[in-house]
Amino acid sequence: MFENYKKFTYEFAGRPLVVETGKMAQLANGSCLVRYGDTSLLCCATASSKSRDGIDFLPLSVDFEERMYAAGKIPGGYFRREGKPSEKAILTSRVIDRPVRPLFPKDLRNDVALSLTVMSVDPDCSPEITAMVGASIALSISDIPWNGPIGGVFMGLCDGELVVNPTAAQRAVSDLELTVAASSEKVVMIEAGANEVDDETMFAAIMKAHEEIKDLLVFINGIVAEIGKPKFSYPSGELDHDMFDKIFAFCEKDLMFALDTDDKTVRDARMVPITDAIVENFGEEYPDLDVMMPELIYKLQKKIVRRWLIDDGKRVDGRAIDQMRPLAAEVGILPRVHGSGMFTRGQTQVITFATLGTLKESQELDGIDDDKEKRYMHHYNMPGYSVGEAKPTRSPGRREIGHGALAERALVPVLPSEKEFPYAIRLVSEVISSNGSTSQASICGSTLALMDAGVPIKAPVAGISCGLITRDDGSFMTMVDIQGVEDFYGDMDFKVAGTHKGITAIQMDLKVDGLTPEIIKEALHKTHVARDYILDEIMLPAIPAPREDVSEWAPKMISMTIKPEKIREVIGKGGEVIQKICADTNSKIDIQDDGSIFIAAVNRDDAYAAKARIDAIVFEPVEGAIYTGTVTNIKEFGCFVEYAPGREGMVHISRITDHRIDKVEDVLKLGDVVNVKYIGLDSKGRMDFSIRDAMPGAPERPEKSERSEKSDRPRKRFDRKDRKSDK
Repeated sequence: MFENYKKFTYEFAGRPLVVETGKMAQLANGSCLVRYGDTSLLCCATASSKSRDGIDFLPLSVDFEERMYAAGKIPGGYFRREGKPSEKAILTSRVIDRPVRPLFPKDLRNDVALSLTVMSVDPDCSPEITAMVGASIALSISDIPWNGPIGGVFMGLCDGELVVNPTAAQRAVSDLELTVAASSEKVVMIEAGANEVDDETMFAAIMKAHEEIKDLLVFINGIVAEIGKPKFSYPSGELDHDMFDKIFAFCEKDLMFALDTDDKTVRDARMVPITDAIVENFGEEYPDLDVMMPELIYKLQKKIVRRWLIDDGKRVDGRAIDQMRPLAAEVGILPRVHGSGMFTRGQTQVITFATLGTLKESQELDGIDDDKEKRYMHHYNMPGYSVGEAKPTRSPGRREIGHGALAERALVPVLPSEKEFPYAIRLVSEVISSNGSTSQASICGSTLALMDAGVPIKAPVAGISCGLITRDDGSFMTMVDIQGVEDFYGDMDFKVAGTHKGITAIQMDLKVDGLTPEIIKEALHKTHVARDYILDEIMLPAIPAPREDVSEWAPKMISMTIKPEKIREVIGKGGEVIQKICADTNSKIDIQDDGSIFIAAVNRDDAYAAKARIDAIVFEPVEGAIYTGTVTNIKEFGCFVEYAPGREGMVHISRITDHRIDKVEDVLKLGDVVNVKYIGLDSKGRMDFSIRDAMPGAPERPEKSERSEKSDRPRKRFDRKDRKSDK
């Protein structure tokens, strides 16, 4: 039935990688079922038959589609079906999009869709890497024009050793989470999170990943050679070169004047009359000029900016190649919020706000992996006014989610553990002005906000970007702290975040076909020097260390541990006990299954009052220990003493003094404060105390409950017949 069915096998980092084609999704331009261990994905590449008119970009969509059945789960929520993609799925789609997109022809305008459906998950075999490999194979064997293939690997660092595609157990203890995509010649994508890994180790990990990818590409090229389709032809969406040259000559001097400023607003204003003049002078000659105008203006500006950088070593705003824009840092921006920090870099400005909550407020996760929740959340917002645009606010897009995740990844390695700081933490970065490198400004602002909120981070983190301009002869130049036009018209945005000690996050975006080892090494070095400067000269002078205590408006958190079997007593029937404690003490209480309890209250005294109530409930006296208590009730047979808040024990009348008394009232009255010694439990499980044995100089007595030995012993009755027989 399946005449074109093929199966290809490769050993990938010690585990089998199996590619099956010709059996599934045969109406797609290219498709394959990829199995890595027990992880399985159906990868399909599809392109429209016609190009899209009136656009100046490649309409590519990449969708990493999680299916909950892949992990043997039923989706949460009311509808019990997959809805919008999870944050992790969106981030995976972006990781695959970045290395794939630059390898398409620049003039292709056909819609291209990559659908990567996760059908089975093996925790030891990353579905993200499997999807990247599958996307490369599907595109390579299809008839869609693409200059691949690429390969991808995941690198870990366990006990100082670099590991290719680590297992789930290895990832749990790894100091590095590095994803690398590459062609045979160059590295095309880097995404990393790390526990302050030094530059040399990071570079070694990238190079080792590339070597592994080269072997994988031999396997993929073998598949393409056997079953690959010829690429289809398409109408070029490239601008007419004669038209471009004519218009460039017309406005070259005006363009140079317009771009020669460090103020984005001024630059945009100067471009308005240039655009009008182009339409006025060339509109009749080129009737479709209005449609082409966005791409035309882009390429006109790009030619000027790149020529300045390559030929003159000149940057748009007049800075030296390795000079950063004016920087500023400020904390405590607004009252009432738990922490805030503003970081300014030229015309880029980001304010980050920190909010502290109980661990119960951690985000619940519902995905195909084993992660159930996360206590640290970072959200990034970029409204239209930040770039001078009048547009309505919408839900965060993939870019906003990606930038928030990058900042989150950069700061996770320096956060204190739950035991050290038992809070859920949410950061929100508001981009209030944007002219390039907002994601890195959000990292700097977030460090400031965390320190202002009193979060005891291990070390401050700064972020910086490095740009790239390449020449046709293979030579290159890099520059730090790229602004908007240098990002738009350059070849690379190499973002690195880290502490003085090492790197915590990397994200690399490319517009060319890849990076050489020399470029990567230089980018790592320049970003390290730059972030050291930002930390020492800008951020630490604003706030040299985390505040000693959290904000007066933040919940004050204390923790305690009880025996798990005592949890039921603390909660009470229907939650009655714990709800009353929360209401009486104005606190929030989280109880975990292992007996860990976290108490939060805005007033620290309220938190300790709640703790005292719980201590009283779970308190267990120690045999032989002496406690101070209050007489709360008097009976004929003895008295009751409150030896701990809410806890009472009985003292038998024979244990009140060292001599016989007829009435308890002869020596005690209600409210008397006395010392009592805990004797132990009687045969019925009741606690016995003694005032007599707690007196100074009292002789040591056998620690036995008198009630168990005397009071509770059944008395034997003797009648006359028994006594007579005894004689």
